[in-house]
Amino acid sequence: MIDKWIFNEVVPPEMANQPLRFLLHQYWLIPKHLIFSLRHNQRVLVNGQYLPVNFPVHTGDRIQMTFLPQDFGQPYPEVLVDSAATIEVLYEDRNLIVINKRRGDKTHANQPGEVGATMNHLAAYLQAEDISPYMIHRLDQETSGAIVFAKNPAVVPILVANIAKKVIQRTYLAWVSGTNLESIGKINLPIGLDPDDKRKRKVSGPHAVNAVTHYQVIREEKGFSLLSIQLETGRTHQIRVHMAAINHPIVGDPLYNPNDQYEYLLLHSWKLGLVMPFTNQRKTVIAPIPPYFLRFEQSLSKK
Repeated sequence: MIDKWIFNEVVPPEMANQPLRFLLHQYWLIPKHLIFSLRHNQRVLVNGQYLPVNFPVHTGDRIQMTFLPQDFGQPYPEVLVDSAATIEVLYEDRNLIVINKRRGDKTHANQPGEVGATMNHLAAYLQAEDISPYMIHRLDQETSGAIVFAKNPAVVPILVANIAKKVIQRTYLAWVSGTNLESIGKINLPIGLDPDDKRKRKVSGPHAVNAVTHYQVIREEKGFSLLSIQLETGRTHQIRVHMAAINHPIVGDPLYNPNDQYEYLLLHSWKLGLVMPFTNQRKTVIAPIPPYFLRFEQSLSKK
């Protein structure tokens, strides 16, 4: 079991002459409580020496940070290993991994002792490195595509913050019923609980919160539209609820389009625009279009 996480990073030109605290918190998005631990125990070094966090740093300075298990509330996630399925890795480095989630798999197990979820399969893949995956965001069980997990606890708050601030951009593909949508649209409808079905969410339902979805029409064919969709907020079932609310439900959605006969939900996490922890370099990861999307498109062309 890993007993510490050491990071060696370099101060970029844009942080020249900024206080070390500003570099850690504002630029690298390290939470204040972790900065306190690093400072209190002198586990943040500048060019090999301890430097108070109010002192300025300079371009090219070497910053070493050492995190210990006690710095985190849950340093070692309890994820059962399940090697029954092989994951498809889209991108991986020492801090994070992006995989192509299979349609039909839960993101994580819901009950003690449960396996078969994406995280269980990923835990099997990472077992050789003595690493457990750390969850950053979720995809619905019937949604396929790109999903990112952390490989150490130090980058979890950084990735979560980048998703919350929309620095990490998630783009989905969806086939929806109907045509004649605006070529570029915005759906701004609050989403709450559905008092009639605890599995579902409902526009303006109880405890509704703000929800905003942006979409762009890629093409229309035989009474259906292919959309590129981005979320401004991240509510449960947000895309599915919003598209149904404007009378363009997603094809194959068993909850919000129950009269549709297509066997699979045609919602796919297509692109992840990542910002890498510490380096802040940008990278776009694309999940291949799943076969059942292509079969649906082929069925339309035959009509």
